[in-house]
Amino acid sequence: MRRRFVIEAVLVATYGHLLVPSRPVDYVVPYSSIAELYEMRDGSEPVMDDPEDDGHVKSKINELITFFEDPLNRKKIEKAMQVPWRESSPLLLSDRIQFTVVHAVDNAHYGETFDPIETELLLTGMKLNAPLLSDQFEFQDRLIEAEVPVQIYDIEDFEFAVEEGISASDLAPFNETDRFS
Repeated sequence: MRRRFVIEAVLVATYGHLLVPSRPVDYVVPYSSIAELYEMRDGSEPVMDDPEDDGHVKSKINELITFFEDPLNRKKIEKAMQVPWRESSPLLLSDRIQFTVVHAVDNAHYGETFDPIETELLLTGMKLNAPLLSDQFEFQDRLIEAEVPVQIYDIEDFEFAVEEGISASDLAPFNETDRFS
């Protein structure tokens, strides 16, 4: 069974271990985070502090852009972009990795606490009942403080999330009778 995660496209390019999961995964990516890849590739700002790492990540960003621009993938994405919250058909990167692009729409529900891409990630996770993957501790902290009803995993816990994860029943409120059994 394929595990689904909502994620920013740049994180897939930045963290190489996301490209070699132990089990099949479906990365759900809001379209706005794909658009952000172009800005990162073409911008003068470094993505990484170390120049060698920056060059490597920008190369991976370019590979990901090429993947999304493939004619078949582009057609699937364009079809999804016709209706808000529509999911693309699966974009197959390998036998273990597929992407689903979502035409997420920021409705400003969390706009005061989160930036537009963060809001789209949260709303996508909530709509699809899929956990988020993030490397941003501040974002994770704000998500908890705002009591947003979405599950999140730190990038460092990716293998745990793929292998075991935390089910909805694990997150259910503590049953008072369980205390005494």
